[in-house]
Amino acid sequence: MEYDIIIVGAGPGGYVAAERAGEQGLKVLLVEKNELGGVCLNCGCIPSKTLLNSAKVYHYATHGDAYGVTTTGTEFNLSTVMNRKHKVIETLRKGVAGLMKRAKVDIVNGEAVFESNRSVRVGTEIYAGRNIIIATGSSPARPPIPGIDNDCVYDSTRLLDIEKLPEKLVVVGGGVIGCEFACFFGTLGIPVTVIEMLPEICPAVDPEIAGILRKELSHRNITFHVNALVEEIGKGSVTFSVNEKQESIDADCVLVATGRTCNVEGLGLEMLKVDHDKRGIKIDERCATNVPNIWAIGDVTGKQWLAHSASRMGEVVVHNIAGRADRMRYNAIPGVIYTSPEVATVGLTEEEAKRTNIPVKVGKMPMGASGRFLAENDRGRGVCKAVIHADTGVLLGVHMIGGACSEMVYGAATMIETEMRVKEIEEIVFPHPTVSELIRDASITTRS
Repeated sequence: MEYDIIIVGAGPGGYVAAERAGEQGLKVLLVEKNELGGVCLNCGCIPSKTLLNSAKVYHYATHGDAYGVTTTGTEFNLSTVMNRKHKVIETLRKGVAGLMKRAKVDIVNGEAVFESNRSVRVGTEIYAGRNIIIATGSSPARPPIPGIDNDCVYDSTRLLDIEKLPEKLVVVGGGVIGCEFACFFGTLGIPVTVIEMLPEICPAVDPEIAGILRKELSHRNITFHVNALVEEIGKGSVTFSVNEKQESIDADCVLVATGRTCNVEGLGLEMLKVDHDKRGIKIDERCATNVPNIWAIGDVTGKQWLAHSASRMGEVVVHNIAGRADRMRYNAIPGVIYTSPEVATVGLTEEEAKRTNIPVKVGKMPMGASGRFLAENDRGRGVCKAVIHADTGVLLGVHMIGGACSEMVYGAATMIETEMRVKEIEEIVFPHPTVSELIRDASITTRS
């Protein structure tokens, strides 16, 4: 039997592509070596957000006095939190399995290796397909730091399953993953030190937003060292240098969060001459590789390390296979950092626009201008920035920190996707009081 599509990898790119294809009556085989849902569901997005929510509840319970709520004897039970995390994961795994069953997708557990551009081998079995989608994702990077193999060193996957809270945590890398874990442990009162080699944390984020995030997280038992280089991880300490001055800090737990690497090894890509390197598989705007019938989506392409981007890429591929022209448009894909406060961004930053000689105006509104934000946040600050094309008035980017900005950034993404102008945004009626009103307010401040 020949499948219409063989998908290697059942993460948010792979299983969404399988569901969409199955719904259209295409015969689909989904190959996964671990669990359905991939990294995001099993050891990434979902479990980390579950833990972060528990920490947020703990923070509310221990800081309720400002809101007129006094609690005593508040405790954080790690075992209960972990059990809840496992239940959430299992529920969602069953949900993905149910979607695959409904879409009549065949599932094979194992590692796939290319036999040709129209067939893969899993174990001793060979499966043929008219199209093959590579959705193998990524793994935590392991930089060449002396001592990285010590027992006290964790990657993001292993740290999600700890059975005992550390006394002191050092996080190597101040990106999204590093900041989210730092926020979790710091909120619980554990001293955390974040060591980042660049001048600012979260370098892909608007610099002003990143600076605010660093300052806000510093109120949660987190110390940051930027422009810092880790030299060695010992058994209970980390040695690093800042401006050539060497320092050392004690830690019984070290998280290495220096990014992720594309899972391109062991697939047989070299044999087929699929264009790729350590930064990922090369694709065009349709997610097609240089080899006919072979497509790639998600982290393995190195394009965007986002689950929802992978899902959209899966849809794009299935549409093109089914005869509907479609392409990726990365400018309107939002990104979120699920710290407290949250960060949500979409589109161009002011700095990116300047580098590409795009004339822009920037509108800015403090979160404190929102009645809803003030009602729900006794302390903390934030901002909403809108980047507008200076000549056309088209919205190019929105960048926020504070409030539930992860839940409202989709509105900004829609505006960017549809190339809305300020005068059109001005006509949208937002509910009051909501923090989302600031997207409109920040945009219209650029009219003058």
